[in-house]
Amino acid sequence: MTPQNAVDAHHHIWDLSVRDQDWITGPALAPIRRNFGLDDLAPEARAVGVTATVLVQTVCVPEETPEFLAAAHGSDLVAGVVGWTDLTAPGIADTLAALRELPGGDRLVGIRHQVQGEPDPRWLVRPDVLRGLAAVADAGLVYDLVVLPRQLPAAAEAAESLPQLTFVLDHLGKPPIAAGALDPWAGHIKALAARPNTVCKLSGMVTEADWDSWTANGLRPYADTVLDAFGPGRLMFGSDWPVCRLAGTYGEVFDAARVVTDGLSEDERDEVFGTTARRVYGL
Repeated sequence: MTPQNAVDAHHHIWDLSVRDQDWITGPALAPIRRNFGLDDLAPEARAVGVTATVLVQTVCVPEETPEFLAAAHGSDLVAGVVGWTDLTAPGIADTLAALRELPGGDRLVGIRHQVQGEPDPRWLVRPDVLRGLAAVADAGLVYDLVVLPRQLPAAAEAAESLPQLTFVLDHLGKPPIAAGALDPWAGHIKALAARPNTVCKLSGMVTEADWDSWTANGLRPYADTVLDAFGPGRLMFGSDWPVCRLAGTYGEVFDAARVVTDGLSEDERDEVFGTTARRVYGL
């Protein structure tokens, strides 16, 4: 049974005429090198029972977050925005307060930075970064983690240092699904999940797998790892649309998430497909 009033806790939009997405390079990514807007997303989301979404930043520039808040303000689908601001800036508290005053500012629910692109695997525990993360917590926001497996230990340290901040792990921490490996990623996941202020998104799996030959059952060991570590009460579905289109349609990604959670009770599934996201992000 498809859940009604489901939440998609992770998607993007972009307009290449407004700003280049400089990460979309090469022939492999060509299918998503075009504009994607909420009008493109809405019919696909609603077709599977998604009635609320979280729009997540794509590039680390200050102009994008106000644009996303404005888009959410005019949308009956986007219930929350995870934006970007410079965590290391001395005036981060004032910046977050100013974002809250903008049109749609009431839908700002979290902050994210492309930590996966930082060469220092311990970037998250730098003193200036920890100060910024504390300001995010003080503002009543959560912090989305987009990290590689080698950066997960620092994420666990940051979560331990800041128990007042909820950390949301995007894309399972990008496990090497295409290679079929579980370790050392799985061990890092268990260590992160041991911190009670951590949550995980069941998102991004199909693009970490082989884009042409993945199956839901091939994703299952990775989904089982995060289910065992976090439990359904700290797990939330995200489509990662339109990036997911490199490997599958919105419906196929949603169906895969349904398959890998088929061992859960109806109430537990409701947590993964809605309740967790509504609670964590305050939607």
